[in-house]
Amino acid sequence: MTQRIKIAHYNAGNIASVMNALGRLGVRGELATSPEDIKTADKLIFPGVGHAKPAMELLRSKGMDQAIKDFQGPVLGICLGMQLMAESSEEGNMQGMSIFPESIKLFTGRSKIPHMGWNSLHALKGPLFDKIDEGCYVYFVHSYYMPSSELSIAGCDYEGRFTAAIARDNFFGVQFHPEKSGETGMTILKNFIKL
Repeated sequence: MTQRIKIAHYNAGNIASVMNALGRLGVRGELATSPEDIKTADKLIFPGVGHAKPAMELLRSKGMDQAIKDFQGPVLGICLGMQLMAESSEEGNMQGMSIFPESIKLFTGRSKIPHMGWNSLHALKGPLFDKIDEGCYVYFVHSYYMPSSELSIAGCDYEGRFTAAIARDNFFGVQFHPEKSGETGMTILKNFIKL
């Protein structure tokens, strides 16, 4: 039976890139624009690019935040999507969904912000990184980060180690963009689809 993989659409995602990446894997993604759409998915991808506060406000106004929190299947948050699943963010002093008990911080060191381009992953754990090599490179674009924690399943170094990927129960988050990360990113998406 074909699984229904839905992509949360809330005016903050780079939806086309994710759809195209799924298409290259032979998977047809469907858009989810309401809580009802989310409920009928087998798996949910929650991408995002943009500012955290208006994105969260839009999700709340549609009731999609609660639908994501209640979802029983695998969920993959990408970039802003992962950050919105945290407890809070310094970006707009936003309260998030509290799926991950972490606070999102702004990079404040001397490095160039945003952290943009290819960087390597370390301390890989769990099924998302099946057949992925330690030290592999993926593509990042972000000014805010999640500190490392016991829930981290991959770390990256930029002004110190931060969480590049996280997992809790059926929820997964990646700070990088797998859809823009070449073969490594495609393998990560394939691993998510196989969950």
